[in-house]
Amino acid sequence: MNLSYISFTERGKALAERIQDLLGGESVCLRRGDSKKNLSLSSWTAEAFEHSQALIYIGAAGIAVRAIAPHIQSKLSDPAVIVTDEYGRFVIPILSGHWGGANELARRIANITGGTAVITTATDINHIFAIDTWAKARNCAIVNPEYIKIISGELLRGGTVNIWSAYPVKGAPPENVIFSGPGGGSSGAGTGSELLSGSENARIDIYHQKHETRKDRDFLALVPRILILGVGCRRGIETETLERRFETFCRERDLYPEAFDGAASIDIKSSEPGLTAFCRRHGWNPRYFSAGELRRVPGQFHASAFVEEKTGVDNICERAAVLASGNGLLIIPKTAGDGVTFAAAAREYQVII
Repeated sequence: MNLSYISFTERGKALAERIQDLLGGESVCLRRGDSKKNLSLSSWTAEAFEHSQALIYIGAAGIAVRAIAPHIQSKLSDPAVIVTDEYGRFVIPILSGHWGGANELARRIANITGGTAVITTATDINHIFAIDTWAKARNCAIVNPEYIKIISGELLRGGTVNIWSAYPVKGAPPENVIFSGPGGGSSGAGTGSELLSGSENARIDIYHQKHETRKDRDFLALVPRILILGVGCRRGIETETLERRFETFCRERDLYPEAFDGAASIDIKSSEPGLTAFCRRHGWNPRYFSAGELRRVPGQFHASAFVEEKTGVDNICERAAVLASGNGLLIIPKTAGDGVTFAAAAREYQVII
C-alpha cells in the first residue's frame, strides 16, 4: 500500500520511522522546527487523502478526526485512516476498515509495535462474514454500497444471505450464506430454489450484466471487473464522444460500467488525447497492439476492408478486446456510432470462497 505517516513529537516520529522501515511509505513530523516549510496538518491531510491508500496519524484520535472530516466522501473511495498513540500501544482504524483495508493494516502495525489493534466493526468482532472485504479480495466492484448494511445486519441477527452467482463457485460457503444460480448451483453450494429462504432483502448478485430476472429487484450488486473494452475511433475523437458512446453501449446491453477493467486498441491510437483522457477518467491503463499482433488473434471477427486499408488489420475493437483479455470470450461484437467502434471481451472468472 501507498502509506503516509504524520507525527507530532520526537517519540511519534521515531515510531513512524520504525513502521515505515517495514511497511514502506513516507513520513513527516510537525514537531516545531522539524516540519517542511509551509506544511500544516490540513494541507498534509488534503494531499495524503487524495494520493495515498492509507493515512497513519501518530497522536490523539481527535486530531485525526478533525483533520479528515472535510474530506470524507464514501466508504468505497476514502483511503484507510489509522490512529496510534506514540508508543504504539493502541492502533485504531477509524475510516475504511474493510474496503480500504484499515482493519488489516492496523493488525500489521500492531504486530510491529507490540500493541493492540482496536477493531470496532461489528462483523469483525462477531466473526461474521464481511461482504465488502470479501468482494474486494475477489476483484468485485460494489454498485450499491448502501445495501451492505442490510447484508451485514441480517448476518448479525443470525439470518441467511442468498448469493446468486453467474460464475462457477469453488469452496464451501461461510456460515449462513447460500450460493445459487448457474454458477452457485453447479458448485454444490446451493440451488435456485434456496433463494426462497432467508430474508427477502438479504440477497446478493455476482454478475457483470443486469439480467432481466434480477435487475428490477432489491439486492446488493457485486460486479466482477473482468471485461475489456476494445476501442476503434476516428482521428481526433473527443473524450465526451467516447463517454457518450460508452454510456449508450453499456445501457443498451445491460452491462455494468464497473465491470470494465481496461481498454485496448491499435498502437496508432496511443497518441489520441481524447482516448487517453477517456481511459484515465475510468482508471484504466490502456493496452495498444500492433497490426501484426491483432491479425494473429484467433477467432471470427467482423472484417472491414476500409479499416484494413487504413490500419493493416481488418478489425480493431474486437481483436484488441480479445487479445487484452487473454484470449477471453468476445461477449459483445463490434458496435459503431459517432466515429467510434466498441466491443467487449470477458476474462474467465470463478468465485473462490
